[in-house]
This record gives sequence, C-alpha cells and structure tokens, in this order.
Amino acid sequence: MDRHLRQVEDRLGVEIVTRGNAFDLTGAPLAVQGARRLLLDLYAATGEAPLDDQRVHLFLQEWRSKIAAGAEGLLDDDPESEDENESVRSEIRVRRGKVVRGRGRNQQRYLQAILGHDVNFGIGPAGTGKTFLAVVCAVEALENDRVSRIVLVRPAVEAGERLGFLPGDLQQKVDPYLRPLFDALHETLGYERVAKLIERNVIEVAPLAYMRGRTLNESFIILDEAQNTSIEQMKMFLTRIGFGSTAVINGDITQIDLPSSQRSGLRHAMEALRGVDGIAWTFFGSPDVVRHPMVAKILDAYEAMESREEGSMGHGARRAVRHAAAQLAAQGKQGPGAK
Repeated sequence: MDRHLRQVEDRLGVEIVTRGNAFDLTGAPLAVQGARRLLLDLYAATGEAPLDDQRVHLFLQEWRSKIAAGAEGLLDDDPESEDENESVRSEIRVRRGKVVRGRGRNQQRYLQAILGHDVNFGIGPAGTGKTFLAVVCAVEALENDRVSRIVLVRPAVEAGERLGFLPGDLQQKVDPYLRPLFDALHETLGYERVAKLIERNVIEVAPLAYMRGRTLNESFIILDEAQNTSIEQMKMFLTRIGFGSTAVINGDITQIDLPSSQRSGLRHAMEALRGVDGIAWTFFGSPDVVRHPMVAKILDAYEAMESREEGSMGHGARRAVRHAAAQLAAQGKQGPGAK
C-alpha cells in the first residue's frame, strides 16, 4: 500500500500523510480533490480484486486526465456530482461479468462514440487503448445480437499486399498483421471461443485488398493501422459499409509506413470527412497512454525532437525516428500497464 501511495503522490503532485485509518492530503485544491476521489475509487476496487501496479496505474491515468482537464464537479464534495450517464455509457460488460471501463475522458468519449455512431475514427499513438476498446465493443455487439459477425481488417504494407507470395492459406498470411486484434479478442472471449467463431466465419479476418466488391451488412468492422492505407483504399473501405453495420477506423498519423510519394488515406480522410454528419472522431494524445508510465514520456520526447528537427530532416530520417519510437513504445506491453 505504501508503494501505491507514493505513486499517487508522485503522479498527482500531492503529499499524503497516514494517520491511523485516515489520510491527510496537501497540495493544490484540484489535485487534492482528485487524489481524494482516486483513493476512494482504489478502496472500492479492492472489493473486486487485490490492487496491483497495473490497476493503480490505470486509475492514476484516469484521474490525471480529469485533473488536467479541470473536470466539472471535481471540486464538489459529492462524488456523485459528475455526469452519471457518462459513466454508465462508457463501460462495456463482456464475458463472465467482466466490465471494461473507459479510463480518462478520451477513452470514455471513444466508447460513447462507438455506441452511438455507425462510422468512428480513433486517432492517436500506440498504447491509448484504441484497438482493445474497439474489439470490446465489437464483441459486446455480437453477444447482444446487434451484429451477425465481426470483420477485422488491416493493410499489409510490409508485404506490399502481394500476399500470394507468402506461404500458407489466407488466415496464415494475414495473421501476423492482425496479431494486436487477436490479442484483444483472446483477452475478451478466450482462445477456444475465438477459434470456434473464426471456424464458423462469425469472426472474419481479411487484408484490406480483399475487401473490394463487398458490401458488409450487420457487421462490426474494425480497420486497424489505417494510417497505412492509400486514399483509394480508405475510400474503398468506407464504401463497403452496409445496413446495420458499425465501422471503427484506428490509426496513428505519426507512424506512417507508406512510400514518401504516397499520401496516407487516414490523413486525407481527416480533411475530407471532418464535417460529415454522423461520423465520430476521437483524438488521443500521450496523456491517454495506458501502458507503462515511461511510454508517455518516450512519446513526448520523440515528438519534441521531431518538432525541432522537422525542418532539417528528410522523410526517411523522420521515419527512422518514428520506427524507433514505435519499438520503444511496444516494450511498454512488457511492463505494468494495459492496452
């Protein structure tokens, strides 16, 4: 417990003194009230499972974002003064009674957007929960019979979409590119259930190039790594959406692996579709990263360096920097943190 209290002190900028079964908190009013509410949440969470570094980190991320945003009602004495409807609509119940909650305002808005819109864009760095939350929403929609299948799509840039040259059947060809989506599915449904649903074609995996000529009705479609689509591919994908379907398009515009002469379809869509009614946009930043705390600092450091060197570096050098940042961010999966 002492270690967790020190985490709260360091991350929220408050001082906590233990007096028997009570805590004295000192610091800025907003930070103190946020820390008080955080400690109440942590105490309530102990009824579900023992606290560990990962769970404490997730709660800290949520309350840091609320404090940074000056969350409405944060200085009120009544913890129930926040918008109850927001908290209800930003949590998803999955198998065995497990509840997945949006951590921080952007994750909550992202969940609310997916629940309320047919076409959704989630844009931001790795580790902000875009893929995991999209998969959770897809599973929840399937379990409640709002859709009849889940379709997972990702551009296979590394193979130049010449998948015929790769060994194995289609599933084996695209599996490496869809591994993050499979990881989220396995965590949500379990390995055996996922395997059975894939066998029955209820969960379908497909490279983006194989989507041409199709119309997907009553489907929950997730396009991951959308920053690596071309303009034509993005337009093709968006026009595959049929009746009763929900589409989630995720990407990180700072990690584009396309040739320098090719414009990202995600960047283009941000300009072309921004004013279209019925399309929801959620933008994440480094404060939303819910992996190891160092990941957010790493992202900030690389973004600052890129900003300083943007004028003097060529495209290839910038790509090398982004690739290094991606590798370091991926290491956050191995430390305490969550998707």
